Amino acid sequence: MRAALQRATRRPRLTAAALLGAAGVILLGQGAWIQAKAVLAQILLERAFAETLATGRDAKPWSWADTWPVARVEAPRLGRSAIVLHGSSGQALAFGPGHVEGTPQPGKPGAAVFSAHRDTHFSFLRELRAGDELRVTRRDGVTLRFRVTDGSVVRFDASGLDPLAGLPRLVLSTCWPFDAKVPGPLRYLLEADLIADSAGTRAGLLIHEDGNGPEPALKT
Repeated sequence: MRAALQRATRRPRLTAAALLGAAGVILLGQGAWIQAKAVLAQILLERAFAETLATGRDAKPWSWADTWPVARVEAPRLGRSAIVLHGSSGQALAFGPGHVEGTPQPGKPGAAVFSAHRDTHFSFLRELRAGDELRVTRRDGVTLRFRVTDGSVVRFDASGLDPLAGLPRLVLSTCWPFDAKVPGPLRYLLEADLIADSAGTRAGLLIHEDGNGPEPALKT
């Protein structure tokens, strides 16, 4: 009788262990697929962005895409880069960082916001520190240099960020904490001030869109 009871109690434990093991394999497989998709997508996006730079026309990375490359963002110290897509829908972010709707083009007054997932294209944000340089190449071929100034953690619905106010700057956004496995309400915002463009024009000499004169110089 005791042996039968022991066998009976072992079965649920073995079954639970098997289910947990299977779930782990599935999750690992999903993680590998997400990483592989992110890498493959960036290869196709690089080709499409190169076409845009050469022709001046938007180029879809694949025939059924509902988005297209608009910029490249680079972190030179880390040797990391990613092609940025138009818009920040869930479909766009599955393949690369997205330029958040309603925020200005990089280099224009206000905050250009790029958003991406913490476990793929923006996993390197945790390694950036104040003083690091970021580079953004726009679809018109202009390359802008930014200097990281600050990082903060905010709720997605209470960032306090006004993207249309202030001097030209760049904000990179991703989910927080970096190591979390499930979605949450917190976002990590990495802010960087404009230093200069590819022509060597310093931020303090950028002209207002209305043509009224130069922006005040940034404190660097």
